Amino acid sequence: MNLIISIKPQFVSKIISKEKKYEFRKNIPKKPVEKIFIYSTVPDKEIVGYFECDKVIEDTPDNLWNNFSKDAGISKQNFFEYFLEKEKGFAMEISKLTLFNNPIDVDDICGFVAPQSFKYVDYDF
Repeated sequence: MNLIISIKPQFVSKIISKEKKYEFRKNIPKKPVEKIFIYSTVPDKEIVGYFECDKVIEDTPDNLWNNFSKDAGISKQNFFEYFLEKEKGFAMEISKLTLFNNPIDVDDICGFVAPQSFKYVDYDF
């Protein structure tokens, strides 16, 4: 089973540059996944590649920021706005990043619906 996650283009570029080594989420998948495909949202609307996740850390937003801020690729203000009123969050370690030579334009995928946060898929690109 694989996963597609929606990420804003400014954060996708930070993943590509390796400035962002953790993807932060309010919720994570319950099922084990092999690959996590990166969907770069509007205006890009393309799947740029995938990563594997060797480690998921669950903790309070304060502790996540204290432990991972240097590899967060996000400002402190944006981080805490994202986790506003949340008691816990998740840091997904971005491991084994693979970028496609030609990103996949989702307009070319029949029936593609962008995930609000993430969605399971049983196919590979």
